[in-house]
Amino acid sequence: MDTLFDFDKAKSVVEGGIAQATDLLSHPSKIDELLKSAEESLRNVPLGGDLLADVPLMIALIKSYINKTYTNVSVKVIATMVSALLYLIKKNDIIPDSIPVIGRADDLAVLGFALKFCEPELKAFKAWRDGAAV
Repeated sequence: MDTLFDFDKAKSVVEGGIAQATDLLSHPSKIDELLKSAEESLRNVPLGGDLLADVPLMIALIKSYINKTYTNVSVKVIATMVSALLYLIKKNDIIPDSIPVIGRADDLAVLGFALKFCEPELKAFKAWRDGAAV
C-alpha cells in the first residue's frame, strides 16, 4: 500500500542517527546546541511552527529545573509545562490524533496555552541559557 509516510525510511533514518545521538547525550553543551537548532527549525513549520519552536525550550527548562541548574521558576510553571507534555503523549485526547490534520489541534491548543502561560519564565530562562542579562 502506498502512503505519504514511509515508515521503513523513517525507521532507517532514526536508526542511522543512534550513534550520533548517543554521543551527544554525553555532552550537555552539544544537547543545548541541538535544542537551540531545533527551536529555529521548528519555527519554519507551517501552521504552528512558532508555537512548536518553544517546545524544546520548554523541555530544556524542565530539565534544568530537575537538574537544579536553573531554579528561578515556580513549581506551578514547571507543573503547567509537564501537564501539557503529559497531555501531548496521552492516548485519550479530546480530538483523537488519528483524525488527519485536526487530530493534533487539541494538542497544539494545550501546548499553546501552557507556552503562553509560561512565556515570561521561558524568556527569562532563554536569556539565562544564552548568557544574556534579563
